[in-house]
Amino acid sequence: MTFPPLKRHEKIMELLFGSGEVKVNELSALLDVTGKTIREDLERLEEQGLLVRVHGGALLKNRSDLGLLPQQAPNARHLPEKADVARIAVQLIEPNDIIALDGGSTTLEMAKLLDNVPLTVLTNDLFIIAELARKDRIRLIVPGGHRNRNMLVSPEAVTFMARLNIRKAFLSATAIHPEYGMTIYTGELLDQKQAMLEAAERAYCVADHTKFDKCALLTFAKLNEVYALITDSGLTSEMAEKYEAVGAKLIRGPL
Repeated sequence: MTFPPLKRHEKIMELLFGSGEVKVNELSALLDVTGKTIREDLERLEEQGLLVRVHGGALLKNRSDLGLLPQQAPNARHLPEKADVARIAVQLIEPNDIIALDGGSTTLEMAKLLDNVPLTVLTNDLFIIAELARKDRIRLIVPGGHRNRNMLVSPEAVTFMARLNIRKAFLSATAIHPEYGMTIYTGELLDQKQAMLEAAERAYCVADHTKFDKCALLTFAKLNEVYALITDSGLTSEMAEKYEAVGAKLIRGPL
């Protein structure tokens, strides 16, 4: 099976996040392309600041970024900060709202904080579905699809979302950057995030401060495409001013 460039880049980054390093000869065999093609792939990914090339392979540029990819279990890293972001975000939700919760550990914290009140919630995150299924006054809408880690994805789900009237969407991101915007690693989630964004009257990105000034492989939205970035008080004033200078609106905790 021959992988197109984007799929190769996704696979390379997935392997890097698993072990911290990759070898050219192993990637060449796995992805069924020449070593020259792999070296060109690594060069492009290095230009994006995602890895560092070394003799015979590459290393993950920021070891502290390990764990940024969606996991089978909820990501518990920086949980207090994510809980702070979630508390800010749920204050923006009103009774009888129609909202969308993107997949992610911060949006899962939002789901935990939601009271059992009349509300319509669209989500394809399996952990959020399990959390909200216990709240019988919340109308849960699940577009469905096949499983990709903790998410359900499909072209049909994207088409379904595009027809909806969502009042507020809360989107997650792997990383946030002033130039590249909100980014992720998994291409299969790209269309779903963009459909959720476009269907919403008002969209927010929920992200703790550790995700700022970092970049993942794929941009799903620029900073000015969401109403605001919701983050915790750990984001410094200097960093906040940097993002506001490029047109981003920030909501920082605590409110």
